[in-house]
Amino acid sequence: EGLLIEKGHRSAGRGLPVQQYAIKPGGGYAFGVEVRPTAVFTALVDLVGTPIATHRTALLKTCKTAVSETVSAQLDDILQSHQLRKDALLGAGIVMPGPFGDTGLRGTGSELPGWHSENPEETFADLLSIPVFVENDANAAAMAERMNGVARGLDNFAYLYFGQGLGLGLVQNGQTLHGAFGNAGEIGHIGVTLNGQIQSLESVTSRLSAQTFLAARGLNVNSMDDLISLYAKADPHLLEWLDTAAKALPQALSIIENLFDPETIILGGAMPDTLLDHLIDRTTLPERTVSNRPDRIHPRLMRGTTGRMTATLGAAALVLHQAFTPTIAAAR
Repeated sequence: EGLLIEKGHRSAGRGLPVQQYAIKPGGGYAFGVEVRPTAVFTALVDLVGTPIATHRTALLKTCKTAVSETVSAQLDDILQSHQLRKDALLGAGIVMPGPFGDTGLRGTGSELPGWHSENPEETFADLLSIPVFVENDANAAAMAERMNGVARGLDNFAYLYFGQGLGLGLVQNGQTLHGAFGNAGEIGHIGVTLNGQIQSLESVTSRLSAQTFLAARGLNVNSMDDLISLYAKADPHLLEWLDTAAKALPQALSIIENLFDPETIILGGAMPDTLLDHLIDRTTLPERTVSNRPDRIHPRLMRGTTGRMTATLGAAALVLHQAFTPTIAAAR
């Protein structure tokens, strides 16, 4: 099928040398799509996960029609510009912020409006006419970090994903944890106590909360570059927000560590590395957790290295993960 290439021979004692094989990078491709409330990000990767093309398109509307037209146009552009046929694609991974379905978390500002009653997998499978795998953005980001980031080789870890809001990707025994309806990991909606008041974690520790906090002080932040610029200037308002976020984060870490006993917790996503490093440096790790132990191999808190498009690349990784380690339903 053109998925493998010969990689020489290995001598194994008596008999003929053993022919060795490796994955052929250009033997197939995966299309990754990340739908955010303000933009659609796409990526084409080869069989070993190397990005071939990436693209961003701003979204003025998040309804089914607007998103579908944007995704379809980007796929056509990528195939045409790289002179690829659609049958070269193993499938498409689609990721978007949760929660999925009609839940009690509607109206939070970090969700994707207009999709509560939609079936994303059915919608995109009909649209693209290729196999489709749908996941929340935090889980997809976690898988991307496991393939090409600091989580490589880790089978049990947690990934705090900064999108518009704050999500949690959980990997246990090499597989993502989904929950009954695909909504496991909505960590942004747990309550944390700050200055004697209970607030949602997402309202004080997310990109949306940073934008809201800074806007109230006359600073319009519309991109990661804006945040990078403010941090480089040591803007006092941004530093104040970071201090507040660092005070709230330990309460979430305590819950994650005691519930899931991860090898490490990784911070990443659509937040500048400089801000994530600042958060990690300023966060006081909770003492009363199962993760506070002397025989640790990895730090309890780490920064991801797959960058701001980690969820987009993770979307493509869903396809590769299914291709190489398929989940086969047990016979009933």
